[in-house]
Amino acid sequence: PLVMPGVRDLWTYGETGFHSLCAAVVKERYGREALVSGFRILGEGQLSLTKFLLLTDSPRDLRDFPKLLEHVLARFDPETDLFIFSNVSMDTLDYTSGKVNEGSKAIMLGLGDAKRELPREFRGELPAGVSAAEVFCGGCLVVQGSAYAEDPEQAARLARESPFADWPLIILHDDATVARSSKDFLWSTWTRFEPASDIYAAATKVVRHHLAYSAPIVIDARTKPGFPKELIVRDDIGALVDRRWREYFPKSF
Repeated sequence: PLVMPGVRDLWTYGETGFHSLCAAVVKERYGREALVSGFRILGEGQLSLTKFLLLTDSPRDLRDFPKLLEHVLARFDPETDLFIFSNVSMDTLDYTSGKVNEGSKAIMLGLGDAKRELPREFRGELPAGVSAAEVFCGGCLVVQGSAYAEDPEQAARLARESPFADWPLIILHDDATVARSSKDFLWSTWTRFEPASDIYAAATKVVRHHLAYSAPIVIDARTKPGFPKELIVRDDIGALVDRRWREYFPKSF
């Protein structure tokens, strides 16, 4: 069995293809010890292919992603708790960087006590080019923008828009209705962005060789030119597999 002493619980999300997103509950006996476990995870076998890693030091149900993300965002300080590593290896099946096996990774920390009350309702006026906004969970707003090919710089501008200033995390999508389903949100977000090229902030500065970001953090999860077409299972094929699943995989029951 895999033994990582500082890791209390770990989960990868099948809805993202597993390697795109991982979350862990880790020990934090002294300041920033969580990063020790973070690097341990990113250096372990298949887990080394993880693209985005969420870490917290409080016991959480990692399978309940909306609640986990709320917990992290309430504790997340973008100036010190977001690390993006460029020019690293990437899962062969992840096409978001435009290169095979090359890309970037990110670690987001949500440690200790809550730092903020999370917004749970959007009441502002939508900026030009944004046609809809839906709340995925407290602190995370999904906005529907223009097609990437028409406006590739939109995510960078949205990070500086005042109506979004109170939201720690904004996800720019082609269709904001993905916020209504955790499964759709996970798939449509983490399979459509690469940390080094698709994460933006209201401002960025260098502090002791660390990139310190100002909220909000904006992830551009729109479909980019060159992405393969999404494979959708036909209704009749899905029904057939459901009906004959026990026949195909009798040992799974």
